Amino acid sequence: MYSLVFTEAYTRRVIRFLRKHPDMRPPYEKTLQLLELNPFHPSLRLHKLKGRLGDLHSVSINLSYRITIEFLIEGRTIIPVAVGSRDAVY
Repeated sequence: MYSLVFTEAYTRRVIRFLRKHPDMRPPYEKTLQLLELNPFHPSLRLHKLKGRLGDLHSVSINLSYRITIEFLIEGRTIIPVAVGSRDAVY
């Protein structure tokens, strides 16, 4: 099992995101649960980003929304960085 570590900055982003998109709470929470259990699950579509975000990975909440994460495989730690639409997080 992996552990999620939430920063204050990320928590503020999530609060804003969920206020703006209250209907996204259930899929967002399901995504976090799946991340903890198996971040490589195909439905998350985990992939490494490129360019200036090359140190980060992304997972999908649904077709429109993503979570960018720092994914430290050695420590089995996942640190969410941003949440939002593709344009907002990339």
